[in-house]
Amino acid sequence: QAYGGARQIHWCELYLGEKAGRVYGGNYFPDETLEAIRELIVAIKGPLTTPVGGGFRSLNVSLRQALDLYACVRPVRYYAGVPSPMKEPEKVDVVIFRENTEDVYAGLEYESGTEDNVRLARFLRTEMGAEFFEDA
Repeated sequence: QAYGGARQIHWCELYLGEKAGRVYGGNYFPDETLEAIRELIVAIKGPLTTPVGGGFRSLNVSLRQALDLYACVRPVRYYAGVPSPMKEPEKVDVVIFRENTEDVYAGLEYESGTEDNVRLARFLRTEMGAEFFEDA
């Protein structure tokens, strides 16, 4: 028992996505769920289904932005006995940090050749040292 039994986990089901739509009459992102997550501080989220069609954005992105969850932290390490294509997999022990509320996640895309696209490409080349084809 963790903490000598002094602490416990109290499980509760919160609704977001397709199941929330059924429970809350078509509301896939109920305020009640967001408020509960903020109050509880810790939540374990499974896969979410975002409805296909106009008027809906990704529920994952909406949740991340509402809770300011901008970092996607992915530890990568080798586990003995697990097949790997790497030559020395036991040397792999890294953490990948990825920002996950902007760019493609937020649906920000600039059509090639537009002023916004040109400005972004210039910034990436001059400020970030990016190299890519001129017509990218």
